[in-house]
Amino acid sequence: MAQIYSNMHKLTFYFFYIGINLFRLVPFWLLYLKGWLTYLLIYHAVKYRRKVVIENLHKSFPEKDEAAIKQLAQKFYRENLSAIFVEGLKGFTMSQQQFKRRYRVVNPEILDAFFEKGQDVIALATHYTNWEWGIQAVNAQIKHQAAALYKPMTNLYIERYSKKLREASGMELVPITETKAFFKSKKVKPVLYIMAADQFPGGMIDKAIWLEFLGRKTPCLHGPESYARFNNLPTVFFDVRRVKRGYYELEIKPMFDDPTALEPESITKTYMALLEERIRKYPSDWLWSHKRWKHEK
Repeated sequence: MAQIYSNMHKLTFYFFYIGINLFRLVPFWLLYLKGWLTYLLIYHAVKYRRKVVIENLHKSFPEKDEAAIKQLAQKFYRENLSAIFVEGLKGFTMSQQQFKRRYRVVNPEILDAFFEKGQDVIALATHYTNWEWGIQAVNAQIKHQAAALYKPMTNLYIERYSKKLREASGMELVPITETKAFFKSKKVKPVLYIMAADQFPGGMIDKAIWLEFLGRKTPCLHGPESYARFNNLPTVFFDVRRVKRGYYELEIKPMFDDPTALEPESITKTYMALLEERIRKYPSDWLWSHKRWKHEK
C-alpha cells in the first residue's frame, strides 16, 4: 500500500513538473485565458467548494441578498482563485525582474530602522490576493533575510521541488513544525519572520484566541502573538492589494514595537482588524474557499 501511495505521489509530481515547465512558455496574455478556463472548470463544472464559499459569504455579509452573494462568489472564483492558480504555476519560472515589476513592496524603508539595530521583525501576512508571488518577491526588496513559516505539502516529491524553486529567490522556507527551533537558531543577519495567520488553527484549536471577525466568533492562531511576546519582536502587517490583473503592491504597516508592553491579545486583535478592513474594501480577493469557521465557540 505504501508503495502504491508513493507511486501515485510520483505520478502526480510528473504532471506537476510538466505543468510548471509548460507555463514557462506561456505569455501573460495567454495565461489569463487559461485562468478564464480554470474559472469555468472550478466554478461551473467541478463546483469546487461552492457551498463553503457561499456559506462563508452569506454569514460574513448578512446584509447582502442572494443575487449579490452569487455575484461576489463568481468574482472570487473568476478574478482571484483562478488567477492565483495560474499565476502560482507561472511564478515558479518567473525572474526576479518580473517579480519586482509585478509584485512591488512600496515602502521597504519601514523595516530599515529595525535592520540597522540588528533587530528581527515579525510580519503578519494573509491569504489575500496572490500570496504565492509574495513568497518569491519580497526577499529581494528588503534588507532583512525573509523567512516564511509554512505548512509542507503531503506529496514529498512536489514539496521538495517547489521548495527548491521558491527558495531560489532568497526566501527561506521554514516548516511550521520547526518554528520554535528556527527562532532559537543563530542567524547571519536580522530576519523578517513572515507568518500568515488568517486561517483555521487546526490542531491548535484548544490554544486559539477567539475574536469577533466579520461578525462571527472566530478562532485565531495564537502563535504569532506568542512568538512576538516571548522574543519581544516588533510586528508589522503586510497589506497587499491587486493594482490590476497580474500586478500587486505590498504596503508594510507598522503595528507594535514593544509587544511585551501590550495587553493580552492586542497583536491578534489589531491584525484581524486590519485584515477585516481590507476584506470589506475588496471582499472577493480573500480566500473564501477555506473552511475558516469549522468550529463555533
